Amino acid sequence: MRKKLAGLFVFSGIHLLLAQPKTDMWLDQLLKEKAPPLLQHVLNNPDSFRYQLIYTKIDRDKKNEPHCTNYYIHANAAEYFNPASTVKMPLAFLSLEKINRLKEKGINKETVMLTDSSFAAQTTVFSDTSAANGLPSVAQYIRKIFLVSDNDAYNRLYEFLGQQTINEQLHKKGYADIRITRRFVTMDEEQNRHTNQVRFVQNEKKIYTQPPAYSNFKFNFPQPILIGKAYYNRNDSLIDAPMDFTKHNNISLEDLQQILQSVMLPSSVKPEQRFDLGPEDYRFLYQYMSELPYESSHPKYDTTEFFDSYCKFFWFKAGKGKLPEYIRSYNKPGWSYGFLTDVAYIVDFKNNVEFMLSGVIYVNRDQVLNDNKYEYEEIGYPFFQQAGKIIYEYELGRKRKVKPNLSIYKCQYN
Repeated sequence: MRKKLAGLFVFSGIHLLLAQPKTDMWLDQLLKEKAPPLLQHVLNNPDSFRYQLIYTKIDRDKKNEPHCTNYYIHANAAEYFNPASTVKMPLAFLSLEKINRLKEKGINKETVMLTDSSFAAQTTVFSDTSAANGLPSVAQYIRKIFLVSDNDAYNRLYEFLGQQTINEQLHKKGYADIRITRRFVTMDEEQNRHTNQVRFVQNEKKIYTQPPAYSNFKFNFPQPILIGKAYYNRNDSLIDAPMDFTKHNNISLEDLQQILQSVMLPSSVKPEQRFDLGPEDYRFLYQYMSELPYESSHPKYDTTEFFDSYCKFFWFKAGKGKLPEYIRSYNKPGWSYGFLTDVAYIVDFKNNVEFMLSGVIYVNRDQVLNDNKYEYEEIGYPFFQQAGKIIYEYELGRKRKVKPNLSIYKCQYN
């Protein structure tokens, strides 16, 4: 079974009857015509598996500008699923954006960032053994987020940004339904509103101190979101009632897809939806969003645990499959408690193919949460692999008026 870094929080989904799911019959028919039996079973049971899929077709014009068309299967922003580690992606982008605003203070993404404790349940960070210099930085946290979906790295960026800033900035970019309410560590609602003091240091001298912050952000929580029939609580006691996810993090698959598109294909979205990033920021993100654990020196990982497909669901075979060297997935997955999510921009440099694929599936047959009994290997990972393979093969045979120049996405890995 795939080991989980996200074990302290819970994934969930509920179908709210507020909006009809979007389905393009062309895509639905394509998948069902090509689907092996397992994928066919999933596609025929949307209520059981609560799956959503978004395929983004990309066509380039003569100036190599991308033009995107989305196709959907059961995509529904009103159908809640706990996004888990996928929320780390927008926080990574926001952190680089904030670093750019701090450049006048002599700070960049590699500047040493020390985290103090300023409120109950907060913890400090003064070192990082995964870094080449043994010290923490925004850059190192982002590397770990994309390479292995590290939870502590997310917590530190949450604290650097602050809960109120995170939500205000994402809403300002047009993602009004996003709610980022918590770290991935045991804290109550009030503790999550408080974020730590942060100090930036250069040559052992403090160059900037960011004071602790408190969030006054007013969340618009929906009607109760209750999932499953039972769950195990933090004391490992079985509670014979659904689990409540009303105040958990929330982000729709459509918003995740658009956020990734805004970084991989920035000219294809409205200016106000883009993050304030420069060419070096994009190069940095393209490398670590696509790099595999064995290709990284700092941080360095045990590849028996963090295998190639650890954070790559689409296309990879379930388990420890490999991709050809000429195929790269620039993505962010999330997983735990029956839900698997992946949002990916996939490139085949050999055949000049590019497309986006975003999906979520729920595999929790016994409807008990926190019992670590999920059908990840049997159903979840094969769902992504088989759907991804069908779309990739369609893309290989698709005629393009203009051959895309994808050189901007090529990276030198360690």
